Amino acid sequence: MAPEESAEAERLLPSFERRFLAARTLRSFPWQSLEEKLRDSSGPELLLNILQKTVKHPLCVKHPPSVKYARCFLSELIRKPSGDSVTLSESTAIISHGTTGLVTWDAALYLAEWAIENPAAFAHRSVLELGSGAGLTGLAICKTCCPSTYVFSDCHSCVLEQLRGNILLNGLSLEPDTTAPERHPGHNAHDAESPRVTVAQLDWDVVTAPELAAFRPDVIIATDVLYCPETVISLVRVLQRLSACLKDQQAPNAYIAFTVRSPETCWLFTSELGQAGIPWEAVPHHNQKLFPYEEHSDMAILKLML
Repeated sequence: MAPEESAEAERLLPSFERRFLAARTLRSFPWQSLEEKLRDSSGPELLLNILQKTVKHPLCVKHPPSVKYARCFLSELIRKPSGDSVTLSESTAIISHGTTGLVTWDAALYLAEWAIENPAAFAHRSVLELGSGAGLTGLAICKTCCPSTYVFSDCHSCVLEQLRGNILLNGLSLEPDTTAPERHPGHNAHDAESPRVTVAQLDWDVVTAPELAAFRPDVIIATDVLYCPETVISLVRVLQRLSACLKDQQAPNAYIAFTVRSPETCWLFTSELGQAGIPWEAVPHHNQKLFPYEEHSDMAILKLML
């Protein structure tokens, strides 16, 4: 970066810092000046410096702003270099309407960030997400990784209603039929830029093998679904059924992201995978730069070979 460009970029930092620490409205930030600097200077370096002056500022680490404010700020910041963002409607309560699926959990952020860094894992492939919740991970993959087809799924009616709203809120076309999408050449002719998106009501304990086979996924993902032994066992059973009914196609990979809350639950998951004959490997940890994570969160992604 030239000295004069560096000086101009440095002048932006105090402006972002003052406004963020004062929790000023997002429209008061100098976004236009930032966009101009990103076009003619070292964008990643400037963005990292802004992060250090805002969400990573020592005061914010000690006395963090509201999660909603930080996420809205980061969504706007991320949109500047990429030209896109993810907008979510979600509950402010951890448990609402008898489910935890109306809020975004850290593992969803973690897998979304990994996907953004590894788009080839999803590009031009059909993706089935188990337990989509508010939909952040899937929306990030749809917007940045170019999947051909994406199936969001969950079992709770309130979660599904919110999920459909979030998909439409982000400008994606939602297929009217919630059954598995038919895969055939040219199925994306309606919009070459966007995947074909569907929402399916999927109860892991009652879904049948033929119903799962109809999805024909190339990739399966799930985030933060290992929160109790019952869900662990249900998840492994549905993965086992998927593995059995997809033998006539290339074996899909599954990426399961989770926060390590209990070593016993993690051990149960890998033990159940072993008994089901599903091999797995740990995905290397990546830098958590894009999103505000809970402090001291220990997260992991396992890649399963179905």
